[in-house]
Amino acid sequence: MPELPEVETTVRGLARYLDGARLARVTPRREGLRRPFPADLVQTLTGASVTGLSRRAKYGLIHTDRGQSLVFHLGMSGRWRIEPKELGKHDHLVLETGSGHVLALCDPRRFGSVDLVETARLGEWPAFAALGPEPIGDALTPAHLKAALAGRSAAIKLMLLDQRIVAGLGNIYVCEALFRARIDPRKAAGQVSGPALTRLVPQIKAVIAEAIEAGGSTLRDYAQVDGELGYFSKQFEVYDRHGQGCTACGAPILRFAQGGRSTWHCGKCQK
Repeated sequence: MPELPEVETTVRGLARYLDGARLARVTPRREGLRRPFPADLVQTLTGASVTGLSRRAKYGLIHTDRGQSLVFHLGMSGRWRIEPKELGKHDHLVLETGSGHVLALCDPRRFGSVDLVETARLGEWPAFAALGPEPIGDALTPAHLKAALAGRSAAIKLMLLDQRIVAGLGNIYVCEALFRARIDPRKAAGQVSGPALTRLVPQIKAVIAEAIEAGGSTLRDYAQVDGELGYFSKQFEVYDRHGQGCTACGAPILRFAQGGRSTWHCGKCQK
């Protein structure tokens, strides 16, 4: 699944073609993805001007002068294709700008989604209403984590994946941040010390920032809007490195299941 850095990379790529552009034509090529496209999608967006693009958690947002924002989620395999030579069977929504650019939302597995939300009320939209702070920026602090995790017996790894605690964190980057902060992913969240949380927050921010700079991670079908694959996977220190030597101490990286997902960690460095 494209995670936060992949979505941020996508939004930045789309901005080069959409920010300030007029949407001359909007063409749904099927009824929808995981759920139907909004009934008024074509009417609302055709002729609208894009006033900006942003991201919230793992959602991309395209804001317009109609007071409505197109909110997209890439699901498991979605990506935007820019200036495709021809449209394929998995290109399910096509945007054409007044200057002639063509952007196609491609989603082979159709686990993504497209919604229209009133821009002024985005914070109230159900998918956003309960989200925690973004992992980059000033809102995520050790004090926030200490308060949010107080008394929680669930593992710190699982709590960091809870979007109500931190918005947008996914499995890859939680594994990497916990390694960098030298925290055992199995440790009860409420028992993680203040100094450990103080180490953790900057590592979360750093690993996300580095992944964005690298264009995301090359996993399964993900590619950037220009077709290039992200290369942050070359920098993984624990994720998907079962049995390989720890980059810090040389001990073998261990893999185990947590909450139905794989966790990788160094049993020597992470206590």
